[in-house]
Amino acid sequence: MSENKYVKQVNRVSAVTLAGNAVLAMGKFLGGALAHSVALVSDAAQSLGDCFSAGVVMVGVHIAGRKSDKDHPYGHERMECIAALILAAVFTATAIVIALQAVGSIVAIADGQEVEPPTLAALLTAVASILIKGGLYIYTERRAKALRSSALHGMAVDHLSDSLSSVGALIGIAGAMCGVSVLDPIASLFISVMIVRTAWGICRLAVDQLVDKAAPPALEKQIEDAVLSTEGVERIDVLRTRQYGNKVFVDLEIAVRADLSLIDAHRIAERVHARVEHETDESIKHCMVHVNPLTGEDNHESPQQEME
Repeated sequence: MSENKYVKQVNRVSAVTLAGNAVLAMGKFLGGALAHSVALVSDAAQSLGDCFSAGVVMVGVHIAGRKSDKDHPYGHERMECIAALILAAVFTATAIVIALQAVGSIVAIADGQEVEPPTLAALLTAVASILIKGGLYIYTERRAKALRSSALHGMAVDHLSDSLSSVGALIGIAGAMCGVSVLDPIASLFISVMIVRTAWGICRLAVDQLVDKAAPPALEKQIEDAVLSTEGVERIDVLRTRQYGNKVFVDLEIAVRADLSLIDAHRIAERVHARVEHETDESIKHCMVHVNPLTGEDNHESPQQEME
């Protein structure tokens, strides 16, 4: 998939998320304010933060999609990881604000302050939020897997967290409507905990991609099978992979017969390079191949020797 097509598809998903969260934020805020629900107002603040986050993803992915240049010969894919880290920071800040407001409401209720119970409108708004956020999660996660986008995955996880948070808000609102008014701010506190949990998951994934974590074992096995099935390759001496944003770089050392000419050995390396980059997985951006001679002094045995 070309970089321009990737950016367009990620931006399309981000735009859907932005529009959905804008509608939800407005609906939750009005519903919470008019229907007397602290939990719903907290949920609205979360959706408002998600609108900002969608904008961050769009900018981050746009920068990540730029072509390699002299100053950035490996490309700009890691900017998407930076965008994911910004998402995590925004979510954490939102959670802190919500938690402080919830604790203040709990303390006020404990001191005897009378609180007007939420109305049916708050309950219905929470139900609508659960359904909409659940739909956004399914849509965004499918696109994240298809595009291998850490930023989109972060948004998808946030949608799921929002949906679960709305379940908590629903329980709190229902409890407050039944006379247990403290359940509404407790639900708001639960929402803040869910947001922090989401932020931690997004942060961990982004950091893994920033520190050159290896590709998944299934992808490494796919690369290994492609290399060993290439004519002229006797064995793999070294196979290293590293994630670079949503892309993967591969470093290979292969062994070929020691009596081959330099030209023949080079041709084998070219075939391996082409197979790994173009026939294995579209997430692989570059493969570096080093050729070693297969000698009797080497402790490794070739696949053909092992089969015999």
